[in-house]
Amino acid sequence: MSSDSQRQTDRANKPPVFVTGGSGFVGSHLVEALTARGYGEVRCLVRQRPGWLKTIPHVPVSGDLSDIATLARAMEGCGLVFHVAGRTRAQSWSEFQEANVAGTLRLLEAAARLASPPRVQVVSSLAAVGEAADPVATEATPLKPVSLYGRSKAEMETALEPWFGRLPLTVVRPPAVYGPRDTDIFTVFQGAAKGLFPVVGGSAGPALTLVHVSDLVRGMIDAAESPDTVGKTYFIGADPAHAWEEVRDAAASALDRRVFTVRIPSGLIVPVGTLVERVGGLFGQYPPLNREKAIEIRDACIMCSSDSASRDFGYSSRTPIREGFVDAVHWYRSQGWL
Repeated sequence: MSSDSQRQTDRANKPPVFVTGGSGFVGSHLVEALTARGYGEVRCLVRQRPGWLKTIPHVPVSGDLSDIATLARAMEGCGLVFHVAGRTRAQSWSEFQEANVAGTLRLLEAAARLASPPRVQVVSSLAAVGEAADPVATEATPLKPVSLYGRSKAEMETALEPWFGRLPLTVVRPPAVYGPRDTDIFTVFQGAAKGLFPVVGGSAGPALTLVHVSDLVRGMIDAAESPDTVGKTYFIGADPAHAWEEVRDAAASALDRRVFTVRIPSGLIVPVGTLVERVGGLFGQYPPLNREKAIEIRDACIMCSSDSASRDFGYSSRTPIREGFVDAVHWYRSQGWL
């Protein structure tokens, strides 16, 4: 059998997949990775605009997380479901609660209605951890979120607990994710392109965990396909954690320019975030650096270990930070963002 024929057979043998949040940054890369992995039918929940899915092959499902009947029909016959959709920015708790907690529970209710429920993977966040005694979080670290976003993810995980006995369910918690199409860490590249790299506090040594989006989505698929991950939660990041100076140097190298460190005392980051949020509000925007994000930067654990993912399904990051930053900068420039 030719390689093309084998690929066609593999695609025919793999059941459909359903993805929520496919129009966004991580979700769109996940859809591409699923197609490359041999999944021939990738269904994506699309509320209004296709976003990054505009040029990516997929089967659109019109609707949102408020309609259990639509969600159940979309998952009918699927082997895997990836729940990536959720709010990362909002100005009220009710918005976070509706999107990240209530929406997730409706998805699970829809899956449970099916005669043959699919494997379901729910995407949480390192932000759910919040304050931690150990600077590097593991899956055993208690959840003490410090932001509304982190609280919504922590409450979502708590609400999932009864479902582990009803559905083949896995939770993944990414740390900060970067790469093509990202708009949050992109602001760091914008500053570095102007020769400035802000660092909060003055500590040296490991400071934060980053993961390139290609590593994250590969890990997500591997976790969903593994029989050993049902009922478990995993961090999917890049080990070891990076020092701020390492991140700065990687950004400077990718941009091919000299970058100066601007140190911001920890006590000032929340007032700065509040000011930026207010200025953004004057222009009808809610910027990536806002009061809530500033509180996370100041108080939350921003490092995690992927040891459990490595042990259970062989995960490891493959993209060195310098290589990943070059990839991101190349894409930003190709789009005219830098």
